[in-house]
Amino acid sequence: MGDVAGVLREATQMLSEISDSPRLDAELLMAHALKMERADLLLKLPELTAPAEFSALVERRRRSEPVAHIIGMKEFWGLDFQVSPDVLIPRPDSELLIEEAVRLCATQHPQRILDLGTGSGALLLAALSEFPAANGLGIDASTAALQIAHNNADALGLADRARFLLLDWTLPDWTGPLGSGFDLILANPPYVSTNARLSADVAQYEPHQALFAGEDGMDDYRIIIPGLENLLSPTGKALLEIGFDQADAVSELAMNNGYHVELKKDLGENDRLLILHR
Repeated sequence: MGDVAGVLREATQMLSEISDSPRLDAELLMAHALKMERADLLLKLPELTAPAEFSALVERRRRSEPVAHIIGMKEFWGLDFQVSPDVLIPRPDSELLIEEAVRLCATQHPQRILDLGTGSGALLLAALSEFPAANGLGIDASTAALQIAHNNADALGLADRARFLLLDWTLPDWTGPLGSGFDLILANPPYVSTNARLSADVAQYEPHQALFAGEDGMDDYRIIIPGLENLLSPTGKALLEIGFDQADAVSELAMNNGYHVELKKDLGENDRLLILHR
């Protein structure tokens, strides 16, 4: 196909029509095609030849397929996670939950961590990587998602401290099988309105059951927040990711259930995280 530098320039130009990060996309796809890390790709750029299969990867990306699905991996909190169309791709904004968990638990590390809607396991496993004495439980209503989470726990060497459970919180008494006394609860539940217009890479390729939560995007919070009473330890904290326009509504729901609420913004200065505690 020619020298890698030139091919990357062409791919970047092609992907600029559909991507906010066309150069990064091109580099990640090239590294995948060459079966090497992106850092090594950039280091050895002048001596590499582009493989024939790279053009097919670029074409898939041009059809809005996420890079993470094409290469099967996504980095989160400095860790590599297997992903598939069965799980939500971990977002950089969600790292705020781990950042705040580390801050909140700096003097007293959690012993038991619960991840509600674990998907790929990214939140739970990132937290376990920060708190080596903790054990964690991740729940999800998708068998396929839990298989991905299991795979990631194995790959990251955390399988001995992570447990996963098939559980649907829309069913009655959903908290019963989980027990109580969790010091830290993490949740990135579905919170997108069913009326929302999403980009093609999200709308066409990511699991809708992990995205949509009724017309106001609040359906899952209305279940999760009342259920926290059965799950949190007396000094435990729950960290909930929210949509950029949901801080007031979710905060009101939490306060009506007896919680103190702290709001945190993401790097884009959008409301992103609520911290709940008694």
